[in-house]
Amino acid sequence: MSRTIRSIVGGDRSSDGARMFRSTNPARTDELVAEVRLSDERGFVAACRTARDAQRAWADVPAPVRGEVIANVGRLVHTNAERLARLIVQEVGKPLKEARGEVQELADTCAFFLGEGRRLYGQTVPSEMPDKQLFTFRDPVGVAAVITAGNFPVAVPSWYIVPALLCGNAVVWKPAEYAAACAEAVYELFAHAGVPSGVFNVVYAEGRETFTGLTDALEAGLVDKVGFTGSSEVGVRIGELCGRHLQSPCLELGGKNPMVVTEDADLGQAVEGALFSAFGTAGQRCTSLGTAIVHESVVSDFIRLFDEAARAAVIGDPTGDVLYGPMLDEKFAQSHEKHLEWIGAAHSLHGSSGIGRIGPDNPRAGFSGDAERGLYYHPVIVSGVRPGDALFDNETFGPLVGVTPYRSLDEAIELANAPGYGLSSSIYTVDPAKVFRFRRRIRAGMVSVNNSTSGAEAHLPFGGNGKSGNGSRQSGQWVLDQFTRWQAMNWDYSGRLQKAQMDVATVEPDLGYQLG
Repeated sequence: MSRTIRSIVGGDRSSDGARMFRSTNPARTDELVAEVRLSDERGFVAACRTARDAQRAWADVPAPVRGEVIANVGRLVHTNAERLARLIVQEVGKPLKEARGEVQELADTCAFFLGEGRRLYGQTVPSEMPDKQLFTFRDPVGVAAVITAGNFPVAVPSWYIVPALLCGNAVVWKPAEYAAACAEAVYELFAHAGVPSGVFNVVYAEGRETFTGLTDALEAGLVDKVGFTGSSEVGVRIGELCGRHLQSPCLELGGKNPMVVTEDADLGQAVEGALFSAFGTAGQRCTSLGTAIVHESVVSDFIRLFDEAARAAVIGDPTGDVLYGPMLDEKFAQSHEKHLEWIGAAHSLHGSSGIGRIGPDNPRAGFSGDAERGLYYHPVIVSGVRPGDALFDNETFGPLVGVTPYRSLDEAIELANAPGYGLSSSIYTVDPAKVFRFRRRIRAGMVSVNNSTSGAEAHLPFGGNGKSGNGSRQSGQWVLDQFTRWQAMNWDYSGRLQKAQMDVATVEPDLGYQLG
């Protein structure tokens, strides 16, 4: 049964906004999951003002106690894990096994950060003066505005929300409209875990209104930190906006993630990694494989094995045992179809019996489910892509992957860096020298060895460079620098003014001394 979802500000469901968004099941597009009442820019600003009013009292709660609230979230996630996973399957079409893994990621994030409430360490620093002490402290930034995509509707938001709250910030979260029911569930878990009203707020709005509201909130001094997961194009605009207010946002953007397969690689293992990272979540991950860069001596065998694996994979209803299910939403299906138009005469196709949407007129052998009701698409492997091809240079965000050959490792690394993204990367080899040469020269923020380009752990830094982000990192202890500011304090109890660098005691050495 569907329901109506509204923005939540100060613990209350908002009545603002006249427009409605229909969140449907992408595996059965005629099935309504929720009707979402959309707020406008004024609703976003109002949520930020509410968060500002609530933040100081939350910051005054001792950090270990805030950690206990995060622990409560983790306990509730475990209690509701299967319900939450099945809601992810229903609303965004992620296969059940992947959805369960995503819920586990949320639980792992809580498990890591509950202890950080007792480890928000500063330092006692020795002074160059007598009777004087130096200290450093971590303080919350204030109000964090978090804007996330819906391909990971509970895990990725938690990378922002959990550490932000743990550090004493208030949060205004704008989730993807097409994942609103998942966002509602996440909010309920946090609210019942003990997060006070007004400290965590959720605003459902379209992109244009969100950007205008964020602009107004920054102008009014209501937002101190912006976290954004989404496209590189929107990330540039948010970076420019925040820069006008001397703020550095946390940007986690797109990727054109390379996998280098060397001449000594285990091809079976490499193909297994390529299949998962290219087509898991229907290729709709920021860490999805963009181009497999394969040594010319093994590229023919790699393509043959990759083609066989993709053709044998089961695609279809996400409640079953499938490699991937439908596209997340109609807008992603439309953009994927535009990307398929980039396939040219010089390219060769592999991986399935067709390209485009799966249906009665374009069937897929071994498909599992009702193709006519869902947004299902063939897996497409394109060989012969080269720099300058749109398929090589741009993120495609769908079940579409390229293969290109190389001769030397230096050429492979140059090809891997060429698109200008820098999120994730992978190399398959048994040669440690190749591994470390690749690691030194690849521009990606994350490197996998004999593993896929996809897969994050809650205690390892996640993030990219170049078109993939501004160098900020999520997850683990590194994200604490996104949601805290360092404050230095010096305390002089000598009873007189001691001037640094001027009133410093000196020791007179005899530097001309020589051993006899």
